[in-house]
Amino acid sequence: MSLSWRARRRWSLLILLVGMPLYVVAAVTLLNRFERPSVLTELAIYVGLGFLWALPFRFVFRGVARPDPEAQGGKGPGGE
Repeated sequence: MSLSWRARRRWSLLILLVGMPLYVVAAVTLLNRFERPSVLTELAIYVGLGFLWALPFRFVFRGVARPDPEAQGGKGPGGE
């Protein structure tokens, strides 16, 4: 079952406002448990974790910035 545009928009907002800060806190806490690596290694780890958090949610974020395609009276893609 596919999510509607409105449901995807709500889920993306919830993920960004609640899930992402929790993920950041978990990532920092996890890295602080180990000996601190060099600055470049630490930067690479944070960039990698920053990319990995979004992979499972690609389908939720896809197309939410566009206008609602099911809106009545709205312009279609490329329409004038």
